[in-house]
Amino acid sequence: MANESRPCPCDIGDRFDYGGRGQEVQVEHIKAYVCKPSTSTDKAVIVIHDIFGWQLPNTRYIADMLTTNGYIEVDVILKYLRDECGAKKIGVIGFCWGGAAVQHLMLKNPHLKAGVSVYGVIRHFDDKSNLLHPTFFIFGEKDDVIPLEQVTLLEQKLKQNCKVDYEVKIYPGQTHGFVHRKREDINPQDKPYIEEGRKDMINWLNKYL
Repeated sequence: MANESRPCPCDIGDRFDYGGRGQEVQVEHIKAYVCKPSTSTDKAVIVIHDIFGWQLPNTRYIADMLTTNGYIEVDVILKYLRDECGAKKIGVIGFCWGGAAVQHLMLKNPHLKAGVSVYGVIRHFDDKSNLLHPTFFIFGEKDDVIPLEQVTLLEQKLKQNCKVDYEVKIYPGQTHGFVHRKREDINPQDKPYIEEGRKDMINWLNKYL
């Protein structure tokens, strides 16, 4: 079972020393971080942060990494992406509880094209598991919050109900937060899996957006 007394161990990992290449914007009542690639594009990715919010350097690092791969990034709403950024193909990525939000959006929102749920809490995942869009699920083998039996149950639900492409991948020896909360220089033993997770995330978006 998940550790209910510590349901979200987002205090693990490292804080990146990173300022960001994008800019902060105000969209109605929402503040957000926006980063655009050097060339024009009609693709965008919404990044749903973890408990530390959109101002965390780690989250901005991931956002800027997506930008270097040709995506507009902004953790705000679809209308802004369409009207202000010219986005026509929009995906979503989320970390921890943001990953759970991705799962919900992939089940409910018809306007998105693809999603990546990065160690999103799944114990309350919809029993139907009938995703609307291609979704990639990233999990760590040693995640104390998301036991492997929950991942196995998720795979069973998806196999029974899902009609679109999906993939569930478990990264050996990795803990909660490894994709965006670990620095490669501090955790050299985890570097191959950190890099693999980020590469897999981008490859999924490239395939479906």
